[in-house]
Amino acid sequence: MLTSVDTELMRVLADPLRLRIVTLLARETLCTTHLVEETGARQTNLSNHLKVLREAGVVETEPCGRFTYYRLKPEVLDSLAARFAGLAETARAHADTKRSCP
Repeated sequence: MLTSVDTELMRVLADPLRLRIVTLLARETLCTTHLVEETGARQTNLSNHLKVLREAGVVETEPCGRFTYYRLKPEVLDSLAARFAGLAETARAHADTKRSCP
């Protein structure tokens, strides 16, 4: 069975800053202030990227007083990894399949 990959999710994760945010959030839940310190990005730019990640379902928020913490949703990455694993399995299973040229 051919497994398709979520191209929108791939587009979201392909941005270098968003990938850096995801990498940081894989290690710990962080607030915007921490992410600004870690990435060096401007807060408005960072907030826009966090919104994209939130809308894609990659991160979730946790309000804490006047701060908002962000947490990575590992099941989203698990799903993406499983789709790639499925593509790799299909490629291995059909490694000797070759269509004839006319």
